Amino acid sequence: MRNWKEYNQKLIKRGEFYINPRFLDNWLDEINQMNKRKVGNPYLYPNSEIEFLAVLHCKGYDYRSLEGIIIGLSKQLGNFPVISYTQICRRFNRLDIKFEINENNLIVAGDGSGEKSTKRGSWMREKWKVRKGWIKVVILGTPEGQIVDIRIGNEALDERASVRGMIRNNHKKIKKFLGDGLHDCKKTFNLCEKYGIETAIKIRKNAQTKALGSPRRKQEVLFYKSMSPKEWVKAKDYGFRWPASEGIFSADKTIFGEYVSAKNKKNMYHEVKVKFWAYMQLKKVE
Repeated sequence: MRNWKEYNQKLIKRGEFYINPRFLDNWLDEINQMNKRKVGNPYLYPNSEIEFLAVLHCKGYDYRSLEGIIIGLSKQLGNFPVISYTQICRRFNRLDIKFEINENNLIVAGDGSGEKSTKRGSWMREKWKVRKGWIKVVILGTPEGQIVDIRIGNEALDERASVRGMIRNNHKKIKKFLGDGLHDCKKTFNLCEKYGIETAIKIRKNAQTKALGSPRRKQEVLFYKSMSPKEWVKAKDYGFRWPASEGIFSADKTIFGEYVSAKNKKNMYHEVKVKFWAYMQLKKVE
Protein backbone atom coordinates (compact mmCIF):
# COMPACT_ATOMS: atom_id res chain seq x y z
CA MET A 1 0.00 0.00 0.00
CA ARG A 2 1.35 3.44 -0.95
CA ASN A 3 2.44 5.78 1.83
CA TRP A 4 0.69 8.94 0.61
CA LYS A 5 2.42 11.25 3.07
CA GLU A 6 5.82 10.09 1.84
CA TYR A 7 4.69 10.27 -1.81
CA ASN A 8 3.39 13.83 -1.37
CA GLN A 9 6.76 14.90 0.04
CA LYS A 10 8.51 13.41 -3.00
CA LEU A 11 6.35 15.50 -5.31
CA ILE A 12 7.06 18.62 -3.28
CA LYS A 13 10.81 17.98 -3.49
CA ARG A 14 10.53 17.52 -7.25
CA GLY A 15 8.87 20.92 -7.58
CA GLU A 16 11.63 22.54 -5.53
CA PHE A 17 14.25 20.81 -7.70
CA TYR A 18 12.71 22.11 -10.94
CA ILE A 19 13.00 25.81 -10.03
CA ASN A 20 16.08 25.85 -7.78
CA PRO A 21 18.82 27.84 -9.64
CA ARG A 22 21.60 25.85 -7.95
CA PHE A 23 23.95 26.64 -10.86
CA LEU A 24 24.45 30.12 -9.36
CA ASP A 25 26.18 28.74 -6.26
CA ASN A 26 29.45 27.83 -8.02
CA TRP A 27 29.18 29.69 -11.32
CA LEU A 28 32.68 31.26 -11.36
CA ASP A 29 34.50 28.21 -10.00
CA GLU A 30 32.80 25.94 -12.54
CA ILE A 31 33.52 28.29 -15.45
CA ASN A 32 37.19 28.56 -14.45
CA GLN A 33 37.45 24.78 -14.32
CA MET A 34 35.72 24.35 -17.70
CA ASN A 35 38.04 26.87 -19.39
CA LYS A 36 41.30 25.30 -18.19
CA ARG A 37 43.37 24.40 -21.26
CA LYS A 38 40.43 25.24 -23.52
CA VAL A 39 41.35 26.36 -27.02
CA GLY A 40 39.18 29.04 -28.63
CA ASN A 41 36.39 31.12 -27.14
CA PRO A 42 35.93 30.50 -23.41
CA TYR A 43 32.75 29.12 -21.93
CA LEU A 44 30.47 31.79 -20.45
CA TYR A 45 27.78 29.55 -19.00
CA PRO A 46 28.39 26.58 -16.67
CA ASN A 47 27.31 23.04 -17.47
CA SER A 48 25.20 23.03 -14.31
CA GLU A 49 23.03 25.77 -15.87
CA ILE A 50 22.54 23.67 -19.01
CA GLU A 51 21.63 20.66 -16.85
CA PHE A 52 19.13 22.81 -14.94
CA LEU A 53 17.54 23.86 -18.23
CA ALA A 54 17.72 20.33 -19.65
CA VAL A 55 15.40 19.02 -16.94
CA LEU A 56 12.91 21.79 -17.72
CA HIS A 57 13.17 21.03 -21.44
CA CYS A 58 12.31 17.41 -20.67
CA LYS A 59 9.22 18.74 -18.88
CA GLY A 60 8.08 20.32 -22.15
CA TYR A 61 9.52 23.85 -22.14
CA ASP A 62 10.86 24.86 -25.56
CA TYR A 63 14.22 26.63 -25.89
CA ARG A 64 12.72 30.11 -26.23
CA SER A 65 10.71 29.61 -23.05
CA LEU A 66 13.88 28.49 -21.30
CA GLU A 67 15.59 31.75 -22.28
CA GLY A 68 12.59 33.59 -20.83
CA ILE A 69 12.94 31.65 -17.58
CA ILE A 70 16.60 32.65 -17.33
CA ILE A 71 15.72 36.30 -18.03
CA GLY A 72 13.17 36.22 -15.21
CA LEU A 73 15.61 34.61 -12.78
CA SER A 74 18.36 37.05 -13.74
CA LYS A 75 16.14 40.04 -12.97
CA GLN A 76 15.34 38.65 -9.54
CA LEU A 77 18.77 37.26 -8.63
CA GLY A 78 21.42 39.83 -9.43
CA ASN A 79 21.37 40.26 -13.22
CA PHE A 80 23.63 37.33 -14.06
CA PRO A 81 24.42 36.78 -17.79
CA VAL A 82 21.52 35.44 -19.86
CA ILE A 83 22.11 32.58 -22.28
CA SER A 84 20.25 32.75 -25.61
CA TYR A 85 17.87 30.01 -26.73
CA THR A 86 20.15 29.09 -29.66
CA GLN A 87 23.03 28.51 -27.26
CA ILE A 88 20.77 26.51 -24.96
CA CYS A 89 19.86 24.28 -27.89
CA ARG A 90 23.49 23.73 -28.92
CA ARG A 91 24.67 23.05 -25.38
CA PHE A 92 21.72 20.74 -24.68
CA ASN A 93 22.54 18.59 -27.71
CA ARG A 94 26.18 18.38 -26.60
CA LEU A 95 25.52 17.42 -22.98
CA ASP A 96 27.73 14.52 -21.94
CA ILE A 97 25.23 12.23 -20.22
CA LYS A 98 26.51 9.32 -18.13
CA PHE A 99 24.80 6.73 -15.96
CA GLU A 100 27.16 5.66 -13.21
CA ILE A 101 26.42 3.56 -10.11
CA ASN A 102 29.42 3.10 -7.85
CA GLU A 103 28.13 -0.07 -6.23
CA ASN A 104 28.83 -3.77 -6.60
CA ASN A 105 26.73 -6.94 -6.26
CA LEU A 106 23.87 -5.31 -8.10
CA ILE A 107 20.61 -7.04 -8.94
CA VAL A 108 19.66 -5.77 -12.40
CA ALA A 109 16.90 -6.30 -14.95
CA GLY A 110 16.92 -5.64 -18.68
CA ASP A 111 13.93 -4.50 -20.66
CA GLY A 112 12.92 -2.37 -23.64
CA SER A 113 10.19 0.13 -24.42
CA GLY A 114 9.28 2.71 -27.04
CA GLU A 115 9.26 6.51 -27.22
CA LYS A 116 7.24 8.42 -29.81
CA SER A 117 9.21 10.49 -32.30
CA THR A 118 6.27 12.87 -32.77
CA LYS A 119 3.17 14.12 -30.98
CA ARG A 120 1.03 12.88 -33.87
CA GLY A 121 -1.30 10.09 -32.83
CA SER A 122 -2.03 6.75 -34.45
CA TRP A 123 -5.05 8.23 -36.29
CA MET A 124 -2.83 10.47 -38.46
CA ARG A 125 -0.44 7.59 -39.09
CA GLU A 126 -3.27 5.34 -40.31
CA LYS A 127 -5.33 8.00 -42.11
CA TRP A 128 -2.58 9.87 -43.95
CA LYS A 129 0.08 7.13 -43.98
CA VAL A 130 2.47 9.43 -42.09
CA ARG A 131 5.17 7.30 -40.53
CA LYS A 132 8.23 8.48 -38.66
CA GLY A 133 8.79 5.28 -36.72
CA TRP A 134 9.42 5.16 -33.01
CA ILE A 135 12.45 5.19 -30.79
CA LYS A 136 13.41 2.05 -28.89
CA VAL A 137 14.99 2.30 -25.47
CA VAL A 138 16.65 -0.62 -23.67
CA ILE A 139 17.78 -0.20 -20.08
CA LEU A 140 19.58 -2.12 -17.39
CA GLY A 141 18.07 -1.04 -14.08
CA THR A 142 18.02 -1.90 -10.38
CA PRO A 143 15.04 -2.59 -8.09
CA GLU A 144 15.70 0.80 -6.46
CA GLY A 145 14.86 2.45 -9.79
CA GLN A 146 18.45 3.35 -10.73
CA ILE A 147 19.66 3.04 -14.33
CA VAL A 148 22.96 1.19 -14.72
CA ASP A 149 23.18 1.48 -18.51
CA ILE A 150 21.04 2.40 -21.52
CA ARG A 151 20.88 1.82 -25.28
CA ILE A 152 18.77 3.89 -27.70
CA GLY A 153 18.02 3.28 -31.36
CA ASN A 154 15.25 2.86 -33.91
CA GLU A 155 12.50 0.26 -33.71
CA ALA A 156 14.84 -2.38 -35.18
CA LEU A 157 17.18 -2.21 -32.16
CA ASP A 158 17.83 -5.77 -30.91
CA GLU A 159 16.79 -5.83 -27.26
CA ARG A 160 18.50 -9.10 -26.38
CA ALA A 161 21.79 -8.11 -28.01
CA SER A 162 21.63 -4.69 -26.34
CA VAL A 163 21.10 -6.22 -22.91
CA ARG A 164 23.98 -8.63 -23.42
CA GLY A 165 26.21 -5.73 -24.42
CA MET A 166 25.31 -3.84 -21.25
CA ILE A 167 25.93 -6.94 -19.13
CA ARG A 168 29.40 -7.28 -20.67
CA ASN A 169 30.22 -3.64 -19.96
CA ASN A 170 29.02 -3.81 -16.34
CA HIS A 171 29.60 -7.46 -15.40
CA LYS A 172 32.04 -6.64 -12.60
CA LYS A 173 29.31 -4.95 -10.57
CA ILE A 174 26.41 -7.31 -11.40
CA LYS A 175 25.44 -10.12 -9.05
CA LYS A 176 22.13 -11.20 -10.59
CA PHE A 177 20.25 -10.62 -13.84
CA LEU A 178 16.45 -10.68 -14.12
CA GLY A 179 14.73 -10.96 -17.48
CA ASP A 180 11.40 -11.80 -19.05
CA GLY A 181 10.85 -14.65 -21.52
CA LEU A 182 12.48 -12.71 -24.36
CA HIS A 183 15.87 -13.32 -22.73
CA ASP A 184 15.36 -17.09 -22.48
CA CYS A 185 18.12 -17.88 -24.97
CA LYS A 186 21.42 -19.72 -24.89
CA LYS A 187 23.56 -16.65 -25.58
CA THR A 188 22.25 -14.79 -22.54
CA PHE A 189 22.56 -17.79 -20.21
CA ASN A 190 26.07 -18.56 -21.48
CA LEU A 191 27.15 -14.94 -21.02
CA CYS A 192 25.92 -14.91 -17.42
CA GLU A 193 27.65 -18.25 -16.81
CA LYS A 194 30.90 -16.80 -18.17
CA TYR A 195 30.84 -13.90 -15.71
CA GLY A 196 29.43 -15.85 -12.76
CA ILE A 197 26.15 -13.90 -12.74
CA GLU A 198 23.04 -15.46 -11.19
CA THR A 199 19.96 -15.51 -13.41
CA ALA A 200 16.22 -15.22 -12.91
CA ILE A 201 14.98 -15.44 -16.49
CA LYS A 202 11.43 -16.59 -17.15
CA ILE A 203 11.56 -19.90 -18.99
CA ARG A 204 9.27 -20.68 -21.91
CA LYS A 205 6.56 -23.24 -21.16
CA ASN A 206 7.69 -25.56 -23.97
CA ALA A 207 11.39 -25.34 -23.09
CA GLN A 208 13.41 -28.53 -23.64
CA THR A 209 15.49 -29.98 -20.85
CA LYS A 210 18.41 -30.78 -23.17
CA ALA A 211 21.56 -28.67 -22.95
CA LEU A 212 21.83 -27.98 -26.70
CA GLY A 213 24.94 -25.84 -26.25
CA SER A 214 24.01 -24.30 -22.89
CA PRO A 215 24.35 -26.44 -19.76
CA ARG A 216 23.46 -23.37 -17.69
CA ARG A 217 20.12 -23.02 -19.44
CA LYS A 218 19.40 -26.74 -18.97
CA GLN A 219 20.03 -26.32 -15.24
CA GLU A 220 17.65 -23.34 -15.09
CA VAL A 221 14.95 -25.13 -17.11
CA LEU A 222 15.05 -28.15 -14.78
CA PHE A 223 14.81 -25.84 -11.77
CA TYR A 224 11.87 -23.98 -13.30
CA LYS A 225 9.98 -27.19 -14.07
CA SER A 226 10.56 -28.61 -10.58
CA MET A 227 8.01 -26.26 -8.97
CA SER A 228 4.98 -24.12 -9.66
CA PRO A 229 5.43 -20.71 -11.34
CA LYS A 230 4.55 -18.90 -8.08
CA GLU A 231 7.14 -20.90 -6.17
CA TRP A 232 9.73 -20.14 -8.85
CA VAL A 233 8.98 -16.40 -8.68
CA LYS A 234 9.52 -16.46 -4.92
CA ALA A 235 12.62 -18.65 -5.05
CA LYS A 236 14.26 -16.44 -7.70
CA ASP A 237 13.11 -13.05 -6.31
CA TYR A 238 11.65 -12.45 -9.77
CA GLY A 239 9.32 -9.82 -8.34
CA PHE A 240 12.25 -7.39 -8.35
CA ARG A 241 12.15 -7.32 -12.16
CA TRP A 242 9.23 -4.89 -12.50
CA PRO A 243 10.64 -1.98 -10.43
CA ALA A 244 14.02 -2.51 -12.11
CA SER A 245 12.66 -2.26 -15.63
CA GLU A 246 9.01 -1.56 -16.45
CA GLY A 247 8.65 0.55 -13.31
CA ILE A 248 11.41 2.89 -14.53
CA PHE A 249 9.80 3.24 -17.96
CA SER A 250 6.42 3.92 -16.39
CA ALA A 251 7.76 6.58 -14.02
CA ASP A 252 9.85 8.32 -16.70
CA LYS A 253 6.93 8.53 -19.14
CA THR A 254 4.58 9.74 -16.40
CA ILE A 255 6.92 12.58 -15.45
CA PHE A 256 8.38 13.58 -18.84
CA GLY A 257 5.96 12.17 -21.40
CA GLU A 258 6.64 9.64 -24.16
CA TYR A 259 7.48 11.81 -27.14
CA VAL A 260 10.43 13.99 -28.18
CA SER A 261 10.55 17.48 -29.68
CA ALA A 262 13.83 17.07 -31.62
CA LYS A 263 13.60 16.69 -35.41
CA ASN A 264 16.71 14.85 -36.53
CA LYS A 265 17.53 11.30 -35.47
CA LYS A 266 20.73 12.03 -33.53
CA ASN A 267 19.07 14.72 -31.42
CA MET A 268 15.99 12.53 -30.88
CA TYR A 269 18.12 9.77 -29.39
CA HIS A 270 20.01 12.29 -27.28
CA GLU A 271 16.79 13.86 -25.96
CA VAL A 272 15.49 10.45 -24.90
CA LYS A 273 18.75 9.76 -23.08
CA VAL A 274 18.54 13.13 -21.31
CA LYS A 275 14.99 12.32 -20.17
CA PHE A 276 16.16 9.16 -18.43
CA TRP A 277 19.13 11.06 -16.97
CA ALA A 278 16.71 13.73 -15.69
CA TYR A 279 14.66 11.01 -14.02
CA MET A 280 17.81 9.86 -12.21
CA GLN A 281 18.40 13.43 -10.99
CA LEU A 282 14.90 13.47 -9.51
CA LYS A 283 15.55 10.15 -7.78
CA LYS A 284 18.53 11.72 -6.00
CA VAL A 285 16.41 14.42 -4.34
CA GLU A 286 13.51 12.18 -3.31
